[in-house]
Amino acid sequence: MQIPIFTVDAFTNRPFSGNPAAVCLLENDLDEDLHQKIATEMNLSETAFIRKLHPGDDFTKSSCFGLRWFTPANEVPLCGHATLAAAAVLFHVQKNTNSVLTFMTLSGELKARQVEGHIVLDLPLYFTYPQVLQEVEELIKAAVGDMVVQDLRYSPDTKKLLVRLSDAYERSVLEELQVSAQSFLSAEKTGKVKGLILTLKGNSSGKHKGHDFYSRYFSPWYGVLEDPVTGSAHAVLSSYWSEQLGKKEMLAFQCSRRGGELKISLRNDGRVDIAGQIAIVLKGNLTF
Repeated sequence: MQIPIFTVDAFTNRPFSGNPAAVCLLENDLDEDLHQKIATEMNLSETAFIRKLHPGDDFTKSSCFGLRWFTPANEVPLCGHATLAAAAVLFHVQKNTNSVLTFMTLSGELKARQVEGHIVLDLPLYFTYPQVLQEVEELIKAAVGDMVVQDLRYSPDTKKLLVRLSDAYERSVLEELQVSAQSFLSAEKTGKVKGLILTLKGNSSGKHKGHDFYSRYFSPWYGVLEDPVTGSAHAVLSSYWSEQLGKKEMLAFQCSRRGGELKISLRNDGRVDIAGQIAIVLKGNLTF
């Protein structure tokens, strides 16, 4: 059996930065267990599987497809960067002619469209609620030690904990912070956290002008110690920072080692547009 496969760096226009995802184009149904075996073999934070929904569908002409995402360990309900990567393969490799692509996923319908060199994802917007420090104190200490935490929020829909560091810190502090994400597993006692976001307000002056906020994202609960650039985390960060900054249009930078940039626009329908660029770095076939 041969399956076309691609590696796409998402949320960047430079190869070998941003967040890599593998994308498989399924001409026919794939045995359930093979999805996970392929994702484990690819060993990237996510492998996306695009499937046809009807017998007559075509990767070049159809506008609606099924989409699933697998980490090396398990299937996940939402993955922004692998959706961006999937849309990139359809638009740029398959030369899909539609202006908007719709993906049927575990998180409902997700739409992707091309705008001025970016691919825009229409994602759910997830709200956060104040989180009591005492409940997650050990986890916070494992993540940031004695650093000053300015705000603490929890998103029940995504099980993500948002930790905002003090505005007194510079971006470099967040970038250089040594985080041992593996230690989160034993430090998290509530069972309700599956992802930890560290975030910092942007600096309107200095050499990194222009970014409204910075972040890093850790999800050892899903086998991803640190994710390079995370669309789903920004579906949470967008609602938080929009409220804090009084803005609907924002530019975000995720300060992982690979780094990546996301353009954010809150929509009037209660969802969020997250746009990024891509670089396709590998094209081939899985053979088995």
